[in-house]
Amino acid sequence: MTAVADVRESDLQEYFDATIAHDRRIEPRDWMPEAYRKTLVRQIAQHAHSEIIGMQPEGDWLLAAPSLRRKAILLAKVQDEAGHGMYLYAAAETLGADRADLTDKLIERKQKYSSIFNYPTLTYADVGVIGWLVDGAAICNQVPLCRSSYGPYARAMIRVCKEESFHQRQGFELLMTMMRGTEGQQAMVQDAVDRWWWPSLMMFGPPDDDSPNSAQSMAWGIKRHSNDELRQRYVDMTVPQAAVLGVQLPDPELALDESTRRYRFGPIDWSEFKQVVSGHGPCNDERITRRRAARDDNAWVLEAATAYAAKHSA
Repeated sequence: MTAVADVRESDLQEYFDATIAHDRRIEPRDWMPEAYRKTLVRQIAQHAHSEIIGMQPEGDWLLAAPSLRRKAILLAKVQDEAGHGMYLYAAAETLGADRADLTDKLIERKQKYSSIFNYPTLTYADVGVIGWLVDGAAICNQVPLCRSSYGPYARAMIRVCKEESFHQRQGFELLMTMMRGTEGQQAMVQDAVDRWWWPSLMMFGPPDDDSPNSAQSMAWGIKRHSNDELRQRYVDMTVPQAAVLGVQLPDPELALDESTRRYRFGPIDWSEFKQVVSGHGPCNDERITRRRAARDDNAWVLEAATAYAAKHSA
């Protein structure tokens, strides 16, 4: 029996490897190596947590947005982020993960979310800059995930990316409106750009030579591009947009390389990134405290829904 089991697992591994090599999808019903499954759960959970935590920085401006139109736009965006989190938690569940367990791990700081959401939104211009820079970085990072080797993740990302693209356009439109306004509004936009530019570059993760999971994720087809490659694409995409807006990106070393037609940029402060990721950023404690309160204060809703479902299934 042991020999048969060993042969069978080796056959399954061979079939899995062939599926990846031929750029086909792995589905929940398919056999997969445990390391592949764990990597997916880690990445999808971090992505889902980021969408849910990401509602907080902009949610603070729902009541303070300057017009009914701006309130409606922002409310729709925050609602979209909640939906993204639900899609992704559902994708993680196809791998055997439990949604409530993932939430508990987030609150207990056993799982992470994107470092970008640990920065405060000090002015209303931050809402526009998050839409432009942060969602722009998300699009750059996530569009390749629509071709991820794991089917449920790839399919979830198609809708997520469509909505994120709309969010970026909304942010850019808001900033363009403000840049056509008063000098005070223009200064507010520039200040927000100065504060969010470097954290947005950190969103792609550490440099390739300090990223322990990237190589294997790319070999499995979960990721399609390295952190540094995606970061460079983002810079090349964003610099011309900044010129259209009329804002200065806060990097004196930013310049076009004539030989490659790509933009060189200055060194990133990775010590800041590590500090934020390790839980010592400006808003880490606040974000987790609010997420814990949301879970605990609404536990009765889950209990009632569970009891209702059990009653009717019986």
